[in-house]
Amino acid sequence: MLVFEPIYTDGLAQISYLVGDSKAAVAAVIDPRRDVDVYLDLAREKGLRIAYAIETHIHADFVSGAQALAERSGAEIIGGCSPDYTFELRQAADGEVLELGQVSLEIIYSPGHTPEHISLLLRDGQQGDEPFALFTGDTLFNLDVGRPDLLGEDSTRQLAAQLYATLFTRYLPLGERVEIYPCHGAGSACGKSIGDRRRSTLGNELLFNPALNQRRNEAEFTDWLLSGMPEPPRHYARLKKLNVRPAARMHGPSLPAPLSPEEFAERSADHSAVQLVDLRSILAFGGGHVPSALNIALQNEFVSWAGWMLDDQRPIYLIGEDSEQIHQATLQLYRIGLDRVEGYLRNGMTDWQNAGLPLASVGQWTVHELNRRRDDTEVQILDVRAPEEVEQGRVPDARHAFVAHLPEGLEQLDKNRTVATYCGSGYRASIAASILKRQGFRHVVNVPGSWIAWQKHDLPVAGA
Repeated sequence: MLVFEPIYTDGLAQISYLVGDSKAAVAAVIDPRRDVDVYLDLAREKGLRIAYAIETHIHADFVSGAQALAERSGAEIIGGCSPDYTFELRQAADGEVLELGQVSLEIIYSPGHTPEHISLLLRDGQQGDEPFALFTGDTLFNLDVGRPDLLGEDSTRQLAAQLYATLFTRYLPLGERVEIYPCHGAGSACGKSIGDRRRSTLGNELLFNPALNQRRNEAEFTDWLLSGMPEPPRHYARLKKLNVRPAARMHGPSLPAPLSPEEFAERSADHSAVQLVDLRSILAFGGGHVPSALNIALQNEFVSWAGWMLDDQRPIYLIGEDSEQIHQATLQLYRIGLDRVEGYLRNGMTDWQNAGLPLASVGQWTVHELNRRRDDTEVQILDVRAPEEVEQGRVPDARHAFVAHLPEGLEQLDKNRTVATYCGSGYRASIAASILKRQGFRHVVNVPGSWIAWQKHDLPVAGA
């Protein structure tokens, strides 16, 4: 009997799959995340042996768990053909079939997002010989396709052309009834604008996915796809390199040390040598925080912006509301290869303030206050959204510096004048405000609600 279990990972918007045959008691895991206990627990619960850990491609947005799963379950690692791999795996050929009792997975070579990409056609003997589902990895999503620009400009157009061929000569001939199961849902930066559905059909995508417009030729498809492609997150290049090497850690994140306020202050005294991350909400951070802390609130966007803003070379120290928040942040950082979480502030800001240690703060303005202050010569309005967002409209007279590159764009700002930061919702604006405070700006304010609230109240909008 077919076993089919999707596993969705919040933050990463990543979907992995456990697929197998309960009668034969055998299964495969497709695109496992780094913390693999979820697959081992499922296999134990259903009485299955995990025979294969399958990588559809070399991932850029999370650390693969294939090696950890193989070590802990005895599974064989299966992947596409690439000379970049430096660990042991079977590089599967196009058309190869992996047998799982009456269930089988056929390898389809599907380059485009990456050169080595493979997809997997699912068959179930109880439902006949025809395939009924396709695991598309990062090639085809709901309403989107995988971006071909993660390996650099030299290969982007070639990969886009290969993606066109994969979609139109390999996928669509399978028929409209075939279900598709991608590696990501909405919120992942592996596509331009992935839709909300975590599963679809080829027929549905033919109707609604603009990438499958059959009137475009290869050159037109390539031009369309690359137009307006957002900048890839900074950590993607690092994870690409990490995912072809032998895994350094197999058994989950280390537990960071709880530190007294005095110990925390001592360890974080050299602000250039460590990374202080405040996980609390933007309003809590604004009210009072440890000087030089970076506010990356533990919300759904956390793992993406931690990847953008943090590096894997310096120790990370966390500040949160409670130990559960610390645990969740540590796990999410582990999933993107940020393993140097070396401590956290025990009892959070309560102990810090009770110890009488220094506090920094960030002001909070509503959009109405920002609008009233637009003509104030002492106020500098800073839009920290991505360039493609700014092109759709901005606050009049606002300067622009994408938050990910803000440290390189500080020369346009006067440290002695007020800086008011805004983004889409206030989340990235709080990251930017914390950077400015750390860089010595005297008066910094964040605008909670930011562009969402600005538009809701029909306030003035300037063009790009």
